[in-house]
Amino acid sequence: MIGFLRGVLREKQPPGLLVEVQGVGYEVEAPMTTFYDLPAVGEPVTLFTHLAVREDAHTLYGFSKQSDRRLFRALIKVNGVGAKLALTILSGIEAGHFAACVQAGDTASLIKLPGVGKKTAERLVIEMRDRLAGWDSAAAFAPGSVPSARADVANPVEEAVSALSALGYKPQDASRMVRAVDSKDLTTEEIIRAALQATVQ
Repeated sequence: MIGFLRGVLREKQPPGLLVEVQGVGYEVEAPMTTFYDLPAVGEPVTLFTHLAVREDAHTLYGFSKQSDRRLFRALIKVNGVGAKLALTILSGIEAGHFAACVQAGDTASLIKLPGVGKKTAERLVIEMRDRLAGWDSAAAFAPGSVPSARADVANPVEEAVSALSALGYKPQDASRMVRAVDSKDLTTEEIIRAALQATVQ
């Protein structure tokens, strides 16, 4: 099991990352909450990781905070929630907000996340309530730092739409969400963050 990676960030294209560790490039999938904390390309980075092994693929998931990895691991134990949906949930809602929704039985907020229907939301509340009983809400609510440097992309709006689509949103919904954001002078990560925050409010 690979517990963490410490190396140089070579690429970041939501939801994928490329981290070079001593000459080896690791492809990592990460939620948007982790993208908000990432340094600029070429800078050192440390990610807490989870390796998912299937017959047809070995996928490495990375998280900037151990609390996010812990929540990811709890989510994939829920019946009907795979790694992709867990990543989407973590991208669409802050860990502390998710924990609060579960504890309050707020399925209405959870249904707003892509891929989460009524039955899945109810299952999340039932199965996750005990697992989140000792959740450190103060740490979970700590905001990630949004990168101040503009991403080196031709069109951050198109990048944001593409990233949201990769996270499970329908292309037309992703486009609508991004168009609702005042994207002038924003990085791709900032556009995505604003779009996701508007969705779960």
